[in-house]
Amino acid sequence: MDLETVRTFVVAAEAGQFQGAAAELSLTQQAVSKRIAALERDLGVRLFTRTPRGAELTIDGQAFLPHARELLRIAERAVTSVRTGRRPLRVDVIASRSAPSGLMRDFHRAHPGIELDVVWLFDIEAAVTALRNGEIDASFRAVAAPGRPLPEDIESVRVLDEPLQLLTGPAHALAGARSVPLERLAGHRIWMPGVVLGTEWAAYYDDLVAEFGLTIEATGPNFGSDALLDTVAATPALATFMGAHTRLVWPAGHGLRRIPVTGPMPVYPHSLLWHRDNPHPALDTLRAHLAARASGHDVAGTWTPAWTPAWAPPR
Repeated sequence: MDLETVRTFVVAAEAGQFQGAAAELSLTQQAVSKRIAALERDLGVRLFTRTPRGAELTIDGQAFLPHARELLRIAERAVTSVRTGRRPLRVDVIASRSAPSGLMRDFHRAHPGIELDVVWLFDIEAAVTALRNGEIDASFRAVAAPGRPLPEDIESVRVLDEPLQLLTGPAHALAGARSVPLERLAGHRIWMPGVVLGTEWAAYYDDLVAEFGLTIEATGPNFGSDALLDTVAATPALATFMGAHTRLVWPAGHGLRRIPVTGPMPVYPHSLLWHRDNPHPALDTLRAHLAARASGHDVAGTWTPAWTPAWAPPR
């Protein structure tokens, strides 16, 4: 169904005459008549009855009018949803409990007038494709893993170094430690079923394992963070890594421990990615907000992979 014929029908119904509709739509009266006739053919009913005073809606026309108005409202909402500057800023945070999700909650509190759509995209290829297609405006990622440079039209800036912590159950051998040197973790079983081959976090942990001789097991299905916490709490031989800014809630009976890792402290580097030509007016506001709060500029005693992008002032 052609929306312009529907719009012409609504204007004619509200004006009560084709001549008035023609004036409002900047059309000839003949053009209005042709559009109405085409719509009537599509619907298989008469919508108007001509009268000496103009045009009156038939019973079918009266029934169709509220639906025609709703069609036009839906079309306007659809256009608004993708019109830059009038639609929400769309940002990929990977997961709802992640550090980037916390960064966006902080941004929303600081700028409540900016509408946001927060999405969760699993891998970096999907995120980069969405950035290039204009489906999202920004994505938080760790870049650039070896052999996977970003396309030239994708910009990035490092915004947060998130320390890793060791998460253990109450019966784990390290549960009572106030902190644990990274070298002491060699020989301990660290279980991370969410580490998926090909992701940027898999590249990060591969380098961590190679450099410090750790054992990270990614076996078994990933049933999510709640199931992971249940298993770690109940299994003295297992521990897992968790970002210090990852939001977790667990039952009081679990007795889980979050233990800082030191000597060096491994940190996960979060960067913000966006398309070079993205015109959304709120994108600059987000970048400025993150730049003002960025910290941890390659602090001494921390570790990141060699491929981690250097800290740089925002452009």
